[in-house]
Order: sequence, then structure tokens, then C-alpha cells
Amino acid sequence: MLEKTTYINYLFDFYQTLLTPKQRNYMEMYYLEDYSLGEISDITKVSRQAVYDNLKRTETMLVSYEKKLNLYEKFQQRMAILDKLEKAVYETKSNKLIKMIHALKELD
Repeated sequence: MLEKTTYINYLFDFYQTLLTPKQRNYMEMYYLEDYSLGEISDITKVSRQAVYDNLKRTETMLVSYEKKLNLYEKFQQRMAILDKLEKAVYETKSNKLIKMIHALKELD
């Protein structure tokens, strides 16, 4: 379950601008602020089932975006390469290169 939550959080980070404000709001409350379906239902004045359905549709959309655009997959590949590069650079003890690698990691 935690892996799915982490995956959806990453997808939300990458694709949230493609969602409607309502979808973003539900996703933020559920995944980022850890509200329950009941709490979101009370806040938004809709049924718990409506919140659940909206979240599931939005998750499906995010997965669909990832299948088409691969932003998360490319991010993981970049981070893996940067990690290998960082290890190699640490062995050479080049502070300038280490700082550059950290700067690259912070961009993502």
C-alpha cells in the first residue's frame, strides 16, 4: 500500500497541472494531508462514494498520463545515473563536481 501511495504522490507531483482544481483538491487532501474519505466528504459536502470515485478516476488518469509521457520513469532513470555519477565523483574527491551533482538533483 505504501508503494502505491508513494507512486501516486510522484505522479501527482508530475501531472497535477493537468488535473481540474477539484481533482487536485481531493488528491491533496487524501494523499498529502492524509484526510480520510469521510473527512473529505464532510469538507466538500459530497458523499463519501463521490469522493472515492473521484479519487479512483484521478488515479487512473495519472497512471494513463505516465504511460504516455513517462516523466516519472525518466526521473527515476536520471536519479539512478546521478547516484552512480555521485559515487564515482566522491572517489575522486572533486568538490566542484559534487556540488554540481547536488545542484542537478535539486532541479528535480
